Amino acid sequence: MADTMQFDLVSPERRLASAQVASVQIPGADGDMTAMPDHAPTITTLRPGILKVSGPDGTSEYVVTGGFAEITASGVSVLAERAVAKGDMTQDAMDDMMEEAHGTYKKVKENFQNEPGPVDDAAKLMSDMVAMGDEIGLSTKQPSL
Repeated sequence: MADTMQFDLVSPERRLASAQVASVQIPGADGDMTAMPDHAPTITTLRPGILKVSGPDGTSEYVVTGGFAEITASGVSVLAERAVAKGDMTQDAMDDMMEEAHGTYKKVKENFQNEPGPVDDAAKLMSDMVAMGDEIGLSTKQPSL
């Protein structure tokens, strides 16, 4: 069993990380998980949260708002809708993310008036954004639903 595995984090704008790491804590849509070397192959969707990476160079944390993680025996590749190093997160960026999530909720609520599934999913997205803001110490403007 190897001590490290390859980790890659990319967003539409750029590659944020590429390194040998010991573990990756992933905020999965169906629950958080930790991937380590020789992990069983898995693909999961991401929910808004903190992606934590531990390796020989220490620990790094990234704010992600969605996307996919592919875990193989040799590594983890994360394709994030939006990703920012936790240290680079600002209140303005958090406000923008919340505004976008609220806009998505309003649009879904208008388009799916009698279908609770998509509306519930959009409301959960906003809830996850609030929880993420609390975790990183940034306040969120909590719009009324």
